[in-house]
Amino acid sequence: RDLEYYSENHLSGCNLVDPDLNGGEINIKVPSEAFNQNMIAEGKPLKVRVEFSLEDPKGGVQFVIPEGNGTLVERSAHMFTFGHENSARLWFPCVDTTSEPCTWKLEFTVDEGMTAISCGELYDTVYTPDMRRKTFHYHVNTPTAAPNIALAVGPFQIYVDPNMSEMIHFCLPHMLPVLKSTIRYQYEVFEYFETILGTQFPFTTYKQVFVDELYPWVCSYSTLTLFNTNVLHPTAIIDVQYETRKMLTEAIATQFFGAYVSTEKWCDRWIKRGIPKYLMGLWVRKTFGNNEYRDMIHQAMYEVTSYESKIGGIILDSSQVPASIVTIKGESSKNPEIETNAFCFPVKNLQTCSPEYLEIMDKKAHLVVRMLEHRLGQQQLLQVLNKLLALASNARQAKCDPKLWSNMVWNTNTFTKSIFSVTGKDTSVFMDQWVRMGGHAKFQLKFVFNRKRNTVELEINQDAADKYETGVRKYVGPVRIALQELDGQFFHNFQVESVNSKHDITCHSKSRRNKKKKIPLVNNEEVDMDLSQMDDSPVLWIRLDPEMTLIRSLDIVQPDFQWQYQLRHERDVTAQTEAVYALEYFPSPTTRSALEDTIKNGQCFYRVRCRATTCITEVANKMIHQWEGPPAMMVIFKNMFGSFAAAHIIKQNDFSNLQNYFLQCAIPLAMGGLRNQHNICPAEVLEFLLNLFKYNDNTKNSFSDNYYRAALVTALGKTVTPVVSMLGQGPITSESLAEDTKKVLEEITRYLNMEKLLPCYRYTVTVACLKAIRKLQKTGHLPPNPDFFKDYSQYGQYQDVRLAALECLVDYVSLEGQNSDLIYLIDMVENDKDPLIRHKLCRMLIDNPPFNKNRDHRLNKKELVERIWSLINSKFWYDSRLRCDMVDFYYTLYGRRKPFCLGGMLGDFGLLPPNQLMPGSQAPMPNWNKKTQFTIPKTEKKEIKKEPVGVTPTPPVQIKQEPGTFNIKQEKQDIDERDNIMSSMEVPDFFMDTPPGPSSLPHHHAPPPPPSAMHQRGGGSFIPPPPLPHGFQPLHHQGLQVPHHHPLGPPAGLVGAAPVGGMVGEAPWDPEGARKRKKEKKKKKKHKRHKDERTEELRQSAAGEEMGSRPSSAGSTSGSNPVSPAAGPGIEF
Repeated sequence: RDLEYYSENHLSGCNLVDPDLNGGEINIKVPSEAFNQNMIAEGKPLKVRVEFSLEDPKGGVQFVIPEGNGTLVERSAHMFTFGHENSARLWFPCVDTTSEPCTWKLEFTVDEGMTAISCGELYDTVYTPDMRRKTFHYHVNTPTAAPNIALAVGPFQIYVDPNMSEMIHFCLPHMLPVLKSTIRYQYEVFEYFETILGTQFPFTTYKQVFVDELYPWVCSYSTLTLFNTNVLHPTAIIDVQYETRKMLTEAIATQFFGAYVSTEKWCDRWIKRGIPKYLMGLWVRKTFGNNEYRDMIHQAMYEVTSYESKIGGIILDSSQVPASIVTIKGESSKNPEIETNAFCFPVKNLQTCSPEYLEIMDKKAHLVVRMLEHRLGQQQLLQVLNKLLALASNARQAKCDPKLWSNMVWNTNTFTKSIFSVTGKDTSVFMDQWVRMGGHAKFQLKFVFNRKRNTVELEINQDAADKYETGVRKYVGPVRIALQELDGQFFHNFQVESVNSKHDITCHSKSRRNKKKKIPLVNNEEVDMDLSQMDDSPVLWIRLDPEMTLIRSLDIVQPDFQWQYQLRHERDVTAQTEAVYALEYFPSPTTRSALEDTIKNGQCFYRVRCRATTCITEVANKMIHQWEGPPAMMVIFKNMFGSFAAAHIIKQNDFSNLQNYFLQCAIPLAMGGLRNQHNICPAEVLEFLLNLFKYNDNTKNSFSDNYYRAALVTALGKTVTPVVSMLGQGPITSESLAEDTKKVLEEITRYLNMEKLLPCYRYTVTVACLKAIRKLQKTGHLPPNPDFFKDYSQYGQYQDVRLAALECLVDYVSLEGQNSDLIYLIDMVENDKDPLIRHKLCRMLIDNPPFNKNRDHRLNKKELVERIWSLINSKFWYDSRLRCDMVDFYYTLYGRRKPFCLGGMLGDFGLLPPNQLMPGSQAPMPNWNKKTQFTIPKTEKKEIKKEPVGVTPTPPVQIKQEPGTFNIKQEKQDIDERDNIMSSMEVPDFFMDTPPGPSSLPHHHAPPPPPSAMHQRGGGSFIPPPPLPHGFQPLHHQGLQVPHHHPLGPPAGLVGAAPVGGMVGEAPWDPEGARKRKKEKKKKKKHKRHKDERTEELRQSAAGEEMGSRPSSAGSTSGSNPVSPAAGPGIEF
């Protein structure tokens, strides 16, 4: 049950069937006649015919058959093929790799009421003689690989795009109106791509099919794209417009690079993933504006750097070791660039990688292609892409020579050569640094203004890379600094060549706090600023890498007023977002004013304004005692959306202004998190939110308010705080609820019941109500009831509702669930019909596991280990995504090594889990994690009397259990909540060698300290060691040996005896020598006394740490005899 051992075999097993490594599942022997007739030498084709049937497929094909009466056509039953990357092998025998393009002839026979949609051009449709079935004939004349072939069959409605006849759309019955509203602008995307790429769409037709239960929501194939029906939306829905158009645009870009121009191996996957996302980004910048584009890049970079900092650096192309590794001055001698795999799964095969890893990998590929754009220029990069398409077009025309089709397949090396041939720029070093190496750069920027020299002394640190932080790599090269001064913004380029890089920047202006003058910004706009907060520095703010030309994370150290200036006056949305994130840690009235001005500023980007609402909530909660006036954002909301006659009554909904709409959703959501001095939501905030429910009127609005109402329900759920439980309180009833909680519960219940009568788009309000109810349960206002969520999680409910219910169930299991609840979730992962539900549920369990790694928990059982182990070994052979999800789940619960409940690594040290028999013994291993509590009575503090030197020490005192003295209670603990519980990598402290120190000196049997002294000086209750099992030999460590001295004298070496005068052999009396000897004796005594005091301090600190951090194995030394600084244990067992 070792995950490292599993990973090795998992990789070798997947490599055995990898076509790129000459692996497969069907071996075909070429007959000898082919060699005898020189067919192989002459390159003549060989035809291979494989007859096969597919019955009850587990993966690769999805059948959606709704329940109900009527025929399959009437119930909208349909099927489609899908899979997680290179999964065509699951539904027909093929060479399942993108490096083997070929032409195809496809024939599909279906029932008369069904339509078969596949790749290529539809040549003919032939009915059978009885007219009950028909056969669709498709020809794929453009060479394409097997993973780019797909099929969908169902009673689809057909819609030909009125603006572009080559584009045909297919949807299920009764969905044609929402289909038309979703794709009404899609023809513009084709025109844009054909313009910037300088070539026509490579195929003669393009088909879009919208099916149910598809995951992922977009699957692109040659001339065909499958979409999930959740992508469809009516014109009245605002919130999903942005994401839907991005998905539709990226699907068209994938037809150019992915279906037409493909990649050789999976390690070159970053090319066919990054280029379509890059093209989609260009379209976003043209359509939605530069702010939306830069914010999208900024958020993608944040997600990539966060994942790499948490898990490890992502290598885009792991097939080749980088040729050149650049080192920087000041780094440690160790070079961590070439290191062992930091992940719990192999990254050298597509079928073994975590789905989350692949998702972040796609975003990193987009950032790398964008970095290429900055180094080459946008026009030159588009010329490179145009050449790739031109070479593929020439290769497609040579149908008689399949060898030329290799120009339609690209890899990292050929892509690098194409860049060099078109632009003349060598990017091999760039590929080595950012494609063949993982990680990102992490900079810390500090600066000090030197008034005498009028310069800014800049320091750029990469200490995180030098300390080998996870996912961080060293960067060598140019960086760009943007310095906003009083006379404008100036850019400076510096070369980073060391871990700590220092630079001086001469300022163009001088401090003038008292002078009134407009300050020019980067966009040549001049604004008035309040410079009263500034010091002598003319620097208003500073930025590093403002154009995001590197994959990096930043830590810029500057005072709060500079962040406030940056938020108010910087015109870049990424700088404003960074300022909002930074001001959360500077709660002050000026920060409050800057955030409020940003929310009210209609010229500011709407996403920045929404983030400012969340930030001002955090600032207000930290300024509870300094906050003056009404709660945060209440006045702003009433001024923007309140009626003129009565501000507490809001106007009728009008969402025509999209910025105001998103702000109207964000402000109540942020206000739900406000807290007062008692850490509860203020009463006026709750009343304000309830009024929003009461006066919400959407009758004259042309847009739907379902997302707004869902935001109100979520805000109401955020106002709930944990209940204060009283002793002797009975069961929770409606009468026992607080008045405010009753109002919250009534509104949530009313909305949940209304959804059953008037369902909204995608049941967004139901989703919010379920999460709010779980919040009420978790805070103690409602009794936990998992059956309520299980009803909503059943197959047949809408996908989003099921996911919300499962999220609540996972949270319930992690806090208070039983083993049966966890088994219910595992059963759903294994047997549910919807692949999206199975995958999302796995990710929920990973993000919120039922117990922490290797904790002694009521759910941590051997049966769970065996269940998950069987799933990742044999049950999920047909779905590599789900299999890798469960590998991540196994790692989250147990780590790389053998689980602790099965023995873990403790067996290597002769240790076994509790209640497990020792080898060759009948006694079970003691339970080290079992809590034992002692009640120590309070006694009068008494001073410990010191024994005079030379007096026989008192014998050890035997502790007897008497009534009222020690009450030993061994309580049964189902949940062990201590933090210092052993993991599978830990060894009990009493098996470890004691470090050399005072405790290694000879010991002396001292009387035990009184109970009160143990309690005060030991830092906690006294806990006896567990009994050793039968046949278990005690370990004799250096710190545990107790030498036995003669009972009539002091221990040798601690108390010395001065020689007595007049003894035989004494020298004659010498007064001068006697005085010298007396001085030396005083010095020795003084030195010895200081040494003994230091030893006593060290011994006491070591004893205190030992008592506070582990169960005692040899007694307490905190109250030992003060005469001996190294006294041994005073209690014998």
